[in-house]
Amino acid sequence: MGAGGLTHRPFFASGQKAAVRLRTGTLGRRGAAFVCAIVLLVFPMSAEALEVSGGVSLGGILAGISPRLAVSPHANVSWRAENGWGFAAHDILSILPATSRDGVGVHNQTSVTFGYGTEKLDFNIGPSLSVYSMPACGIPPGAPRPLCGRVVGVAPGGHAQADVYFAGPLGVSVSANVEWVGGNSAVLPGSVAAMVLAGPVVRWRSQGM
Repeated sequence: MGAGGLTHRPFFASGQKAAVRLRTGTLGRRGAAFVCAIVLLVFPMSAEALEVSGGVSLGGILAGISPRLAVSPHANVSWRAENGWGFAAHDILSILPATSRDGVGVHNQTSVTFGYGTEKLDFNIGPSLSVYSMPACGIPPGAPRPLCGRVVGVAPGGHAQADVYFAGPLGVSVSANVEWVGGNSAVLPGSVAAMVLAGPVVRWRSQGM
């Protein structure tokens, strides 16, 4: 209350709130426009191609102290802009033939990558996530000798892949993967696994996307 019983009201409070909202909204719109501009510069709306590729590769996986042969069918879907940059999704299913009483192993890796491609070459790199059930041998801390058994789990990691095309849609694919396996396993109590694969690849391309 003021002199004479008059109440002083904040005449400009609503105007100030409106001004703050206006400035906030303007900054938000400018930020969104800036992000959109960067995306459009890197990935123009007119895409060159949507590509689907697949093949079967051979290689090996090292988890613990014993390398294992891997037979790996794989499939990729990628989107390329006119400037060659783009995204890709990869899935590699690796079958590890039985070499002991622990039987066959299965390792499936899915990755989302970023990379660059031309008519003859594609290269991508990015994070991955794998699900596995496979025999392995390791030497846990304090163990007098190696322990072997089946390990089952989910492993984060990274994936890099290069595809070289030399006869139209036919080419060769080479990939390398590194991931963290084992977790609380007594056989592999937290271990880095590596896989290298190579084999033929076939590409299908949809132009003018």
